Amino acid sequence: MYREFLTPDDEEVYEAIGEWPDSDESGTRFLTLQDNSGQSITFSYDALARSVRIRWVNEQGVEILDFFRESATRLSFTSGQSTKHISIDFHTGECAGTTEIQLMPRLSVRDRLLLQ
Repeated sequence: MYREFLTPDDEEVYEAIGEWPDSDESGTRFLTLQDNSGQSITFSYDALARSVRIRWVNEQGVEILDFFRESATRLSFTSGQSTKHISIDFHTGECAGTTEIQLMPRLSVRDRLLLQ
């Protein structure tokens, strides 16, 4: 069963995390964000393909994580006084889950995908 990938518009992203997403020639949106220690995450999402990619690089430039997943259904950006988060919901038919990216104060990624 097809499910639409609901994504915020660029202005909503900017209001939540203070960064404007860029886009490539295929329409994929992406953000490159850095924490206080020098680690960075490049987060990209494609609403039509219903996919996301997370590339995390530490302060020495060594890749820590390269995560790609399809079947995304909802993307949200939130921020508090000292925190910023990205949350992505997934639904594959057999499995459902959430990937959470903490951008501030320190980068972290949590992923849960469970059978239904």
